[in-house]
Amino acid sequence: MKNVLFICSQNRLRSPTAENIFSRWPGVQTNSAGLEKTAETFLTPELIEWADIIFVMEKVHKKKLSKKFPSCLVSKRVICLDIPDKYEYMDPTLIELLRKKVSGFLPVR
Repeated sequence: MKNVLFICSQNRLRSPTAENIFSRWPGVQTNSAGLEKTAETFLTPELIEWADIIFVMEKVHKKKLSKKFPSCLVSKRVICLDIPDKYEYMDPTLIELLRKKVSGFLPVR
């Protein structure tokens, strides 16, 4: 089982969408969090430790993640999806983008 963590700023739109759509992927457990203090679920060292692979939505998230949690990221794979903050929760275009960009990193269905 692979533990997959999705990170954005507020954990309200992009990362919860990703968590939702990949939660049904065989061999994968998902979670999501945000980097801002006002996030629905705030990112913790425990969530990072739990994750086998971490997806961030933007380069700025990867920078913030590295700055806030440098010691937690040793031996962690962090992938930037380059998905801007312009989509609503479960937006069909966002879902399509996520499937294209994430699927290749997950176990084969």
